[in-house]
Amino acid sequence: MSNEFINLGSTKNHEDFQLRYISFSKYEGDWQSLPHTHQFSELFYVLHGEGVFYIENEKISVKTDDLMIINPNVEHTERTLPNNPMEYIVFGVEGLAFSFTDSEQETPKGYSFYSYGSDKNQFINFAQLMMHEFENKKQGFEKVCHGLLQVLLVYISRKQNLSVISDSSFHLSKECALAKRYIDINYSQNITLDSLAEITHINKFYLAHSFTECIGQSPINYLANRRIEACKELLTTSDLSVTQIASSAGFSSQSYFSQLFNKKVGMSPRQYRKLYSNKGNNK
Repeated sequence: MSNEFINLGSTKNHEDFQLRYISFSKYEGDWQSLPHTHQFSELFYVLHGEGVFYIENEKISVKTDDLMIINPNVEHTERTLPNNPMEYIVFGVEGLAFSFTDSEQETPKGYSFYSYGSDKNQFINFAQLMMHEFENKKQGFEKVCHGLLQVLLVYISRKQNLSVISDSSFHLSKECALAKRYIDINYSQNITLDSLAEITHINKFYLAHSFTECIGQSPINYLANRRIEACKELLTTSDLSVTQIASSAGFSSQSYFSQLFNKKVGMSPRQYRKLYSNKGNNK
């Protein structure tokens, strides 16, 4: 695997964020990538080939001219397709995150991706300019690279349904990331604020406040929404009764589940099953 890596150190401009590195990577038969996180955002732009990103328990296929944006502390890994090796540029950006807006997604995700096609020239041109500045190392090249990044971020925010946030309060702390991952994996278990505080080793009141700032909702509300999403999936893909589905997702009472489901979805579980699944049988 060839890998040309440019470390720009810790030089900052007047903005709250900084370009931490630029990396050009190409698969050459020795790709070893394991799930990992960073305390900064990464922007991957696929120059050639095809690959797969594994992010937040999801698998996303990417190809030439796709852009993948991953927020801080979101676990991910990327892998290439051996018959069509992937080559990409990645920008590591510290001190900012992205707010991804999706009207159909109740819980905000920590990543998003876009296909650019004919609009690819901007990304390639900016990357080449940054590389040229670094190779020549003329006076002020760090500021030029950061300025190019600022223009690139403005371009992205214009083209896509997202906002660039230069605000440290949005930064997802390790504790919040751990709590979120625990809920995502163990939502069917008996999870309380006290148990999350024990897992993350921080005060439960601080965790509740920090989690709400990072994710946009309290840990308990996030847990409820995660359970509702799991139930929606089961309602449309299984023949389990509403009571069985509620229990499998961690709800202690079918009546409470039905009440909460109706409040969040706008219809009863049985109505949702009948509307969205051929398996509906009014169980």
